[in-house]
Amino acid sequence: MYLCTTQILEEMQNISTYNFKGKRAIVRVDFNVPLNAEFQVTDKTRIRAAIPTLKKVLESGGSLIIMSHLGRPKKAEDKFSLRHIIPDVEKQLGAPVLFAPDCMGKEAANMAAALKPGEVLLLENLRFYAEEEGKPRGLAPEASDEEKKAAKAAVKESQKKFTATLASYADCYINDAFGTAHRAHASTTLIAAHFPNDKMFGFLIEGEIKAIDKVLRSPEHPMTAILGGAKVSSKITIIENLLDKVDNMIIGGGMSFTFVKACGGKIGDSLCEDDQMPLALNILKKAEEKGVKIYISEDVIAADAFDNDAKTTVCPVDRIPDGWKGMDAGPETLETWKKVIMDSKTILWNGPAGVFEMPNFANGTLRLVEFVAEATRNGSFSLVGGGDSVAAVTQMGYAKKVSYVSTGGGAMLEYLEGKELPGIQAIRQ
Repeated sequence: MYLCTTQILEEMQNISTYNFKGKRAIVRVDFNVPLNAEFQVTDKTRIRAAIPTLKKVLESGGSLIIMSHLGRPKKAEDKFSLRHIIPDVEKQLGAPVLFAPDCMGKEAANMAAALKPGEVLLLENLRFYAEEEGKPRGLAPEASDEEKKAAKAAVKESQKKFTATLASYADCYINDAFGTAHRAHASTTLIAAHFPNDKMFGFLIEGEIKAIDKVLRSPEHPMTAILGGAKVSSKITIIENLLDKVDNMIIGGGMSFTFVKACGGKIGDSLCEDDQMPLALNILKKAEEKGVKIYISEDVIAADAFDNDAKTTVCPVDRIPDGWKGMDAGPETLETWKKVIMDSKTILWNGPAGVFEMPNFANGTLRLVEFVAEATRNGSFSLVGGGDSVAAVTQMGYAKKVSYVSTGGGAMLEYLEGKELPGIQAIRQ
């Protein structure tokens, strides 16, 4: 059941109308950005995505307390310090950023209390504390079930204090980290209860909800879902949820070979989940019963090794030679997909068409970018999400040529499955 809709958003506390004057807003953003060996940000997309929300608070007379995680540290380590991203945040925000070298303790509390309207404070990495995720750390491999249970209970108990401390810094709370909205962590979920009348979504999450709502609840037909990636098992719930909403479904990437083999095709050494073949056949049957057209690759670029420089050949998807493996969508397949996409009014795309990380097998995914952009230019609504899909759109400079690019990987997938995300639910309650 899809629980957070555009209508519900309109009935909630709204960042556009909230009075921030003289108030300290603590904002959960997703600044989990990639850093190079010199600790320079190599992709500023997530920082840029949070700027409208942050500027709204400052321009409305409030002050900012920004919190985020970076990486997956098991303890406080400088390589995971958010201090490395301060220059990029300052540049994008157009304001100096103060830094609290610890998200807990007197120094952070004093710095937050001293903030004046227009000032910005960035807290150190939330995940330097086990309490953020609520999971115990440092347990010995041989720890008994009783010891594990006790450690988990201890972290959960201290998590309450951790959350209350974060909440004490501010007068209102904004969640604008869609990428972590599917995690029930202290800063994404638990903290919201401390602001019963002063909690809201940022512009980024609002945009995500509205875009996905448009696709799942009020799409213009024909609607086409393009699903790629390696494994059927990771997309089963999404496929089943979408079968009641779409007119067409394009299945590409590695997971298409499970369908081909299930139907009796020869796939050589291509990726396949044999245990998922009965489920693949069931999906095809359900699609036929619901009148949904399924499009699986007709031909593929096959290679004699999983290597960018391997020998290649074009062959029918159900007649891949032994010792060869499908690596990318073939030319006939791409022509069929183009026609389907051009005839669609609503398009949802998640997952690559081939081994996108290898340049010689990225053509199918890059062509999909062109097709979706062209359809969008012709008036279709397009929503793109998922790491490789977003990477392809961004690398080609097409991010503004599609209707919406989702910033959430796992969060978007769970939302498409129809699940209520903890970070969304916490604001709605």
